Amino acid sequence: MSPLPSSQPFRIHQFYDKGLAHASYAVLSGGRMAVIDPARDPQPYYDFADEQDAKIVAVIETHPHADFVSSHLEIAEETGATIYVSKLVKATYPHKPFDEGDRITVGQVELHAINTPGHSPDSICILLIDELGGTRAVFTGDTLFVGDVGRPDLREDEAIGGHKREELAAQMYDSTRNKLMTLPPTTKVYPAHGPGSLCGKTTSTDLDSTIGKELKTNYALQPMSRDEFVRVLLEDQPFAPKYFGRDVQINKQGAPAFEDSVRSVPHLQSGAPLEAGIPIIDTRPAAQFRQGHLPGAINLMDGGKFETWLGSILGPKEQFYLVADSQIALDTVIRKTAKIGYESNITGALLTPRELPATSPEVDVERVRQHPEQFTIVDIRNRTEAKQPVFDNALLIPLPELRERAHEVPADKPVLVHCAGGYRSAAGSSILKAVLPNVPVYDLGEAITEFQKQAVH
Repeated sequence: MSPLPSSQPFRIHQFYDKGLAHASYAVLSGGRMAVIDPARDPQPYYDFADEQDAKIVAVIETHPHADFVSSHLEIAEETGATIYVSKLVKATYPHKPFDEGDRITVGQVELHAINTPGHSPDSICILLIDELGGTRAVFTGDTLFVGDVGRPDLREDEAIGGHKREELAAQMYDSTRNKLMTLPPTTKVYPAHGPGSLCGKTTSTDLDSTIGKELKTNYALQPMSRDEFVRVLLEDQPFAPKYFGRDVQINKQGAPAFEDSVRSVPHLQSGAPLEAGIPIIDTRPAAQFRQGHLPGAINLMDGGKFETWLGSILGPKEQFYLVADSQIALDTVIRKTAKIGYESNITGALLTPRELPATSPEVDVERVRQHPEQFTIVDIRNRTEAKQPVFDNALLIPLPELRERAHEVPADKPVLVHCAGGYRSAAGSSILKAVLPNVPVYDLGEAITEFQKQAVH
């Protein structure tokens, strides 16, 4: 990347993490840089500032994030930048309040705060005002996405505020109508999340937009009453992973330094004895796992959504072992674990032992096709996905609930587990295998796609 030309008053750079569908931003002007909603690893922001010969002077949090741990405190301590966040957050780290009427100068531009409660009671959006006083962009955090708005049901736990979803949804109605929808149509929209984020339900594949485009295409910005908006917004929201509430609390306090936390994870010899009762997360591909694994291990493959599913299956206070087949792979999953603040939960990280006594049976797909009634079929998709069933009489237990509800699965027939594409069923079948040691448990895996086509037709 080349430095910002002196003739260009500002530059916006988006950093995107596909694993968490998280977007963060650098606003660069006059050799100064502001970072908005940074991810857990601060290094990309340092690297960008160095490449642009810029000094990081501000870190802005649009709200205490539920779905990832932010590096705002680490960046401030490392660079001397000031953290700006709404006073409603009641943050315990050093910061300056950033609410309606407050503004920051960054080079030739100003960043203005507007309070936009709805996703959370303390959400703000940030307007970028150019040197002529024009509104050029709005950083919307989890208030407005491309094609959606942020879900209002993540702050109901008393530990993180006890805010009712209906009240926050009503506030979202006001924030969108009175604040965001009144901005100039040409204003660029830069949200904190993209497609696949669990902070919304119908997020577009586009990673930015304009106010004008959203007014035309975003279902949540169409004409409707407040009551209708609340009803529409609350229906069919996705599940909330177990770790969300804990990350809100971490982000209110500020997280420890990323690299220090990663290095503090205990590494064990591959043959070391493991303490009974502590979950083992085996991150290898399903085919390798089936050929041999540690007894009782959960096969959560390293993949695009590893962090989300780790924090959905395991609770925020649970200790666990982490297993991979190479040092590089192990380091990768440890760093992903740290993105949601679970690195301190790792009892030990280890490479795959040579002795792997447990195996998993291969599924006979043709038998499933001819005689599905011979199996207890467990559908571990989310409830919205399962509205279109693939098998008649399947038992629906979404993966985030499976460990707690495994006792509901009958043991009188072989068990067949399926999801929508094969990733989750590897985890689900391994969970049930540990609970039902005397019953064959099969993972339908990617073969589910064949049955889905038949179900459609």
